[in-house]
Amino acid sequence: MSYKQRTMNFLEIEWATYIERFNRLPELDGSQRVRRQGYDRFRDMLAHILAWWEDVMPAILAIAENREFERKKYDYDAFNAEAVAKYKDWDEAEFLAHFEKTRQKAAADLRSMNEAAFDDKRIRGRINGIFIHHAREHLVALSKFLTLDTLEHEWGAYIAGFDAYEKKEEFLKKQGVERFGDLLVHAVAWWDEGAKAVQGALKDPAFTYAGPGDTDSFNAEIVAKYRGASEEELRALFEQKRLEMIELVRSLPDSAFQNPTIEEWLAADVVEHYDEHTF
Repeated sequence: MSYKQRTMNFLEIEWATYIERFNRLPELDGSQRVRRQGYDRFRDMLAHILAWWEDVMPAILAIAENREFERKKYDYDAFNAEAVAKYKDWDEAEFLAHFEKTRQKAAADLRSMNEAAFDDKRIRGRINGIFIHHAREHLVALSKFLTLDTLEHEWGAYIAGFDAYEKKEEFLKKQGVERFGDLLVHAVAWWDEGAKAVQGALKDPAFTYAGPGDTDSFNAEIVAKYRGASEEELRALFEQKRLEMIELVRSLPDSAFQNPTIEEWLAADVVEHYDEHTF
């Protein structure tokens, strides 16, 4: 899949269903998820997302068309506060219509860009920031699309990303592991736990799974279990399990993501876990 097509999928699948998926959540659950991200209301978070689309898309188009553009230095806290304030008093229906219109325009503008423009690092960095990473950062109701994208593209490039990373020792120390393979089996072990939760919920929609009782002990036991395995063996195991997770997620109907056990476990194990352990 080309980077352009991946970008279009985020606009036309992930962001196109973002509000709808949130609205399916129980009201209290939705409010709590939004507050955990530092917003009082869901529409305040939408205003934040919208403001970044509006501010960055002109630069993306200018770069693609080889035009001059304003290079901004952001005070992120101030920018985000201004975004919320800007749309605070808008009528709800008008605001949501504006959000959708902006999404559609961004999709049309990106679709019109030459495929080669998506190879420009300046464009990729901006697209990744406001459309791809932002979807994970502001995850409030997991989609099948985002789960698969994270497994296929983010976790799929994880080993190569580490190999290319210049500050390996610093990264491993920050992660609290001695070698990269320890991180790989850590991810694998939690994918196995997530698979248990998914399979249990498929058999019984009321099934809940708390997982390991003591997370720290579980993590330490996993590292100890694979201490004798080589780095090559752990890389092979990671890739095998990643492909198994992709097949599991592909087999799920979209409706499965409305099951709290499935949605919460995959959100934590696949999407949020990636950003906890990225470079």
